[in-house]
Amino acid sequence: MKPVPHATSLRRAPVQRRSAERLTRILDACADLLDEVGYDALSTRAVALRAEVPIGSVYRFFGNKRQMADALAQRNLERYTERVTERLKQERRGDWRAAMDAVLDEYLSMKRTAPGFSLVDFGNQIPVGTRQAEPNTRVADRLTGLLSGYLGRTPDEEELRRVFLVAVESADTLVQLAFRVDPDGDEAIIHETRELLRAYLGRVLD
Repeated sequence: MKPVPHATSLRRAPVQRRSAERLTRILDACADLLDEVGYDALSTRAVALRAEVPIGSVYRFFGNKRQMADALAQRNLERYTERVTERLKQERRGDWRAAMDAVLDEYLSMKRTAPGFSLVDFGNQIPVGTRQAEPNTRVADRLTGLLSGYLGRTPDEEELRRVFLVAVESADTLVQLAFRVDPDGDEAIIHETRELLRAYLGRVLD
């Protein structure tokens, strides 16, 4: 079964498999419609129709469309973590450059392919362009927990978390620029982003 958003984003967490599958359909429909019509035109009724569930099923989990978008962002973070984890299983333990490539590459892949990701990624950016500190802090916390053991010899956890937060904030800004320049992500800017991360992280992790 696919992971569902953390219960704090839901009115009611699914318990049975059928309920979890229905929630997955609702969030899938929300993601598709975000790409098709944008946030302003999104409605809980349209999501229910696309997901082929009663409108009451949507309101069982969410009070409004913003809560749906928040839950979609949380699901994106869970899926991103799974992708990075699987990628790291193929890499040599302790290789921070390989870890950095996995973190950036999987984000770029989701940016290009995951429905609704351009609007919500790991934290609701609605109104469009609104970017708050919390989502990147959440990502930095997740990466600290995921990579601290993988990296082996590391700074203390608080320093590592600060380093990852700076790296995530920097990469986030540059990746947003790359996708403004080119809808598929400007490769030259992405290359510069990778080089910047290598230089910064190398000062701390080498």
